[in-house]
Amino acid sequence: MVLFNAATKELTAKVVYYGPGLCGKTTNLQHVYDSLPQDGRGKMLSLATQTDRTLFFDFLPIELGTIRGMKTRIQLYTVPGQVFYDATRKLVLRGADGVVFVADSQSPMLDSNRESFQNLIDNLREQGADLETMPHVIQWNKRDTPNALPVEVLEREVNRFKTPTFEACATRGEGVRETLTGIAKLVLKHLSEKYGGSLEAEPPPPPRPPHLPKMEDSKPLEVEELSGGEMLEEIEELPSDGKAGTRTTALHLSGHTSVVEVPVVLDRSLFNGEGPVEIKLKLYLK
Repeated sequence: MVLFNAATKELTAKVVYYGPGLCGKTTNLQHVYDSLPQDGRGKMLSLATQTDRTLFFDFLPIELGTIRGMKTRIQLYTVPGQVFYDATRKLVLRGADGVVFVADSQSPMLDSNRESFQNLIDNLREQGADLETMPHVIQWNKRDTPNALPVEVLEREVNRFKTPTFEACATRGEGVRETLTGIAKLVLKHLSEKYGGSLEAEPPPPPRPPHLPKMEDSKPLEVEELSGGEMLEEIEELPSDGKAGTRTTALHLSGHTSVVEVPVVLDRSLFNGEGPVEIKLKLYLK
């Protein structure tokens, strides 16, 4: 059962790794945990028994998108594989949004794979869930062993609902990330359809500002402070600097005695153009 956190704008989905004993469930989670950045994962909790253990941690994948603007945090659980821990398996399986069934590819483990898969179906049915309609994938683990069965045989004997499958060697980390990405995408798609939203890609980070060229050092402007009376006096025409197309104009008063218009002529070459640009500055006297 998905959990919503309005404060952090996150929804939390639960994914359970299921399968027979010693099939590689713990190895999968350990590899995933070790490969995640520390700031994107929670603390790993372990519930150990005499022969097996249950692991749990959550993490926040950043590449899988959002639902209605909410990021998805995924909780990963393993269950003990031994048959006599069936009560624990039922407890961990409760409220799952998706399942990864980890199968042992070795030939002697075929019966154990079939029994564990049927046990998964039965336990979900007791909780009112149907594996056929629940997001789930199958991982064919231990593909590196010499007695590994062909994938075609495993597909026929175990994959009853024709769900996506992934070949893996969890001890070397092969296929672990692909399996996790596969179930995560199925879970997010299921949640978006169930709650009427749509899966949206993460917005790209804002672009960096363009690199501005370094300005050449220049001397600060020198400003001469004038009194109000001096500002209102007529100023004679300024001498020309001799450049072509450059002119100067005398300071004059507008119709309002509190405003002085000062024509200023700038060379357009300053703006990478041609010809002069005339700018008028209005000085408001108090």
